[in-house]
Amino acid sequence: MKYFNPAIKKLLFCFFTICFFQIAYLPEVNAQYPGIDESIAKHRKGELIIKAKRGDKVTVEQLSHEFWFGCAISNGLAGGSMSENDIRQYKEKFLENFNSAVTENAVKWGNMERRKGEVNYTVVDAILKWTEENQIPLRGHNLFWGIPQFVQSWVKELDDNELRQTLQNRAETVTRRYKGRFAEYDLNNEMIHGNYYEDRLGPEITKLMAQWAHNGDPDAKLWLNDYDILTGNRLSDYMTQIRTLLKQGVPIAGIGVQGHLHSETFDRSQLKNALDSLAVFKLPIRITEFNMPGQRSKYYKDRTLKMTPEEEQLNAREIVDYYKICFAHPAVDGILMWGFWEGANWIPVSSLYKRDWSPTPSAEAYQNLIFKEWWTKESGSAGKKGIFSISAFFGKYKVTVNGISKEVDLTKERGKVIVDFKK
Repeated sequence: MKYFNPAIKKLLFCFFTICFFQIAYLPEVNAQYPGIDESIAKHRKGELIIKAKRGDKVTVEQLSHEFWFGCAISNGLAGGSMSENDIRQYKEKFLENFNSAVTENAVKWGNMERRKGEVNYTVVDAILKWTEENQIPLRGHNLFWGIPQFVQSWVKELDDNELRQTLQNRAETVTRRYKGRFAEYDLNNEMIHGNYYEDRLGPEITKLMAQWAHNGDPDAKLWLNDYDILTGNRLSDYMTQIRTLLKQGVPIAGIGVQGHLHSETFDRSQLKNALDSLAVFKLPIRITEFNMPGQRSKYYKDRTLKMTPEEEQLNAREIVDYYKICFAHPAVDGILMWGFWEGANWIPVSSLYKRDWSPTPSAEAYQNLIFKEWWTKESGSAGKKGIFSISAFFGKYKVTVNGISKEVDLTKERGKVIVDFKK
């Protein structure tokens, strides 16, 4: 560069500096794999075909997604730990952002029956009533949880015969009481990390739990759920367990994988690899418990920490990347956050809303993704053959032709739907 005059040297230096930082910054801004948008279009869109008269004006408005964009529901929704204003805001913001839900603590055995024989159904009943009124499918988390520290002391004091009978009673009673109302249940939570019941009663206990649950509700969908899978750390263990349970004849309806165990960021390639690996079982996959930042972040170790504005922006990008990779994968049926408001979230800064209900940059990024980028709204006129056809995200739609409207479901299973206004 000694042959260039000082002005040109300065110009070139600025140019190369800008290029360097752009290249260095790009992986943070767009860190998904090449072709991810094409994968989303391929696996998350179908065809809406509207039959009308030539020249008729057609409007297509998406009402909801088929894919589960959900969140855990705090026990506070049922009253007692939230103010009336917070409950009102909680319900409003939940409905604005989510189309599905999971009980955070309400269904856990230790929450429902802390003392033997004293079963509290009131919180579960209240949450179910609200989700049903708003047509929100609800996961029951969980029927059993065999991590020893979460097994009630009175349960541990039972002899083996009493324990077996008590497990049967728990499974049959809950599924019978709520027959047809829960979309699915986590059968026995986090078994690769601890299984008190199997240690006591033998390897067939999971199959028996499933049989007992089906005694109460033959149509209950029973899921597995575990953590540190999407990081790759316990992926092989989980796959081994799934193979074993399937070989035993355990009726597994789906595979739950928690999204807690990353730090302030996550390994993009490892997330995709884990989803690819689990897809071999041909079972639906849900990310059941998602926080960003996660359980290995500094914000979990110190829940009082706050993010800087720059950190909030970076966190919003992390959420977008995570959701895009999951949404692009054909085996994944949904993602459920494990809290969305700082007032009821175990990792407060992972929330979409702060304690005063002001939205975070993550809320804006999430809403832009779900309700703008992945949202179909089109209008036009029927062509020469009276056809108006568009590619649309799977979900529920309102289709209007010349002021007359019909609601239809465009499902992944069907791939396309025809709406006939000529009849």
